[in-house]
Amino acid sequence: MTDTAWTLTAAEGELQILTGVAGPAAKMGHRLTIAMASWRADVQWRGTEPAAAALVVDVDSLQVIKGEGGLTPLTGPEKGVVRSNALKALDVKKYPQITYSTQDITKTATGYRLDGTVEIHGRSRPQAVDLAVEDSGGAWVMTASVPVFQTQFGVKPYSLFVGSLKVADEVNLRFTARHPK
Repeated sequence: MTDTAWTLTAAEGELQILTGVAGPAAKMGHRLTIAMASWRADVQWRGTEPAAAALVVDVDSLQVIKGEGGLTPLTGPEKGVVRSNALKALDVKKYPQITYSTQDITKTATGYRLDGTVEIHGRSRPQAVDLAVEDSGGAWVMTASVPVFQTQFGVKPYSLFVGSLKVADEVNLRFTARHPK
C-alpha cells in the first residue's frame, strides 16, 4: 500500500460553532450558529488507515449564520455586532488561528477516535474527537460533534446586563466533510 494525503477545506464541508445562552435573562438571548468559512484539514494516510490529521482554522473567517430564540429575530446589523464581539473575545489579532493536531488515531465501530491537542486563544489542551465515517457510495462522509468550554482556553464568554445574559461557556463544534472515493 502507498501513503497518500487528503486535504479538506470549506469547499468540501462545514465547520460550525453552536452556542447556548446562560444567566437569569437567558430567554432574551439567541442561540447562535456560527460558521468558520476558512479552514484546512490535512490527513496523512499509511496504507488504508489514517496516520495523522491536522486542522487549521482562520479565526477572522467567523460568520454568524443565524440566531434562534431571543425576544426578537437576529438582524443583519446585530450579526455584525455579534461577530465583532466574538472576534474581540477570541483576540483575533493576537491569536489568528485555531489548530488541532492528532497524536493518535484509533479505528472505532463507526469511524475513528482522534486523540490530539487543540490550541485556542494561545492555550493548548488535549482533545479527543470521535469522527464518524460513512460510505455514501461515491464519497466518504465524515462528521464530528465536540463540546468545548471557552473558559478552559482563557476565552471569557460574552455577557450583557452585568452577566445576567451571557453566551454559555460550553459551545459545540460541528464538523462535516465529504471526500470523493
